[in-house]
Amino acid sequence: MKKIIISKLFLYRHRFLIGYILLGVAFVGLLFCLPLIAQYGLSDAEMASAVGSYNLSIDAPLNGDLVDLPYRFLQKLSIVIFGLTPYAVKLPSIIIGLLLGFLFILLLNRWFKNNVSLLASCLIVLSTPFLFLAGSGTPLIMIVFWPTLLLWLGSRIQGEKKPKPLYSLLFAIALLLAIFTPYMLYFAVFCVLFVFLQPHLRFIVKSLPKIPLIAVGVLILGGIATLVMNIVNHPETLTELLFASGFQISDIWKNLSTGFVPVFAWWGGVESVFLAPLMSLPTLSIALIGLLSTTKGFFASRNSIASLLLVFTVIITAFNPNAVIFFILPIAILVAHGLKYLLEKWYGLFPENPYARVAAIFPLSILFGVILIPSLFQYVYGYRYNHDVAGQFNYDIAIIRENLTDETIVARDNYEFYKILERSTDLTVVSELSDAESERVAILHGTLDSPYYKLSQIIASPMREKSDIIYLYTVKGE
Repeated sequence: MKKIIISKLFLYRHRFLIGYILLGVAFVGLLFCLPLIAQYGLSDAEMASAVGSYNLSIDAPLNGDLVDLPYRFLQKLSIVIFGLTPYAVKLPSIIIGLLLGFLFILLLNRWFKNNVSLLASCLIVLSTPFLFLAGSGTPLIMIVFWPTLLLWLGSRIQGEKKPKPLYSLLFAIALLLAIFTPYMLYFAVFCVLFVFLQPHLRFIVKSLPKIPLIAVGVLILGGIATLVMNIVNHPETLTELLFASGFQISDIWKNLSTGFVPVFAWWGGVESVFLAPLMSLPTLSIALIGLLSTTKGFFASRNSIASLLLVFTVIITAFNPNAVIFFILPIAILVAHGLKYLLEKWYGLFPENPYARVAAIFPLSILFGVILIPSLFQYVYGYRYNHDVAGQFNYDIAIIRENLTDETIVARDNYEFYKILERSTDLTVVSELSDAESERVAILHGTLDSPYYKLSQIIASPMREKSDIIYLYTVKGE
């Protein structure tokens, strides 16, 4: 009987490729179904983002309106093409989330072996915070996207004996675009200081060809000059880029507590758009193991960067509690470190025993099942039925489109948001109603006291505590 050699089996030789393909298919399918399976409603921040994006003018760059410009342009394009729907508002985040997920996979694959990067990628891109980020119709995802892109481009420069000048140029362009995203000025300073303080990175920069290095310098100086001119003409831009709206020094502790409570609130009951706990306990445990494992050889760039990014997360969370979502990037790196440490220790127990490697599949499978399956169920059902979280989203747009056709809608709150509906429907949206100006009138979140109208229907939502969404009136006598 012919002896079976495991290393020559097709599934064994292509196990990582098959794993990445399965992860990619699951990831892409899940991502484009996000608004249908979880937070289909819109939060206040998403509604404000939709209004800001829709009102974006074609000459915005000339007028100094550069903050989050790429994201807002995509969101406006989505709303113009598909109309004002929850899916249209969230579509830019889904697209950018798709790119961000693959950047996570590429970055981890660059820094770690295939077995570690594949397992860590599964834990991160299928986690609750990542799925929330990719399904939230706000520019919040950009504060994770740009640093991840910069780290991957930096790894393409650092990890080569002769770095390709193209990656240096792309790094400069990405850094230039990133500084017009809130809090990314801090990250740009962080990158510059990290390069100057890290001996290995200083050596790499000095060894780069002079022409691309000069081109990078020119691009960065051009970006700084554009930023300075923008701030001089529009001083409010600096506040948008450095702090949250209405930020006060006295808010720092409040923002930190508000931001980090959903991360560690195992007891639940936290009123936030984030579903507590934001990251599962097993994942955080692996990340903690990874953090401890990086203390050996801490000054290696790959080991120290995750710890420094955790510090950066605390800094930007002090300005805006929603910025705590940035922690997903250092957690991804630390999870990979933790898995690397655990696998090395397991294989170190049986250095000459091939069966030990096969035996590790079973506990790993159980571990991943325990982490991933509850996390996905928590995301899907938590955003629909968790009282504290579901109440942060409203489903008015979906209900309006399902129940109203050509009525006049009175929107006393969020008038600019609902006004966008007029472009893709036959509805008329007003902030106040003149007497008997329409035969059928729909009042959002309120009633109408008028001698000309009578109440004909109340339209409710099953997804809100206060379920009476629309009061429909008709002219008396009809």
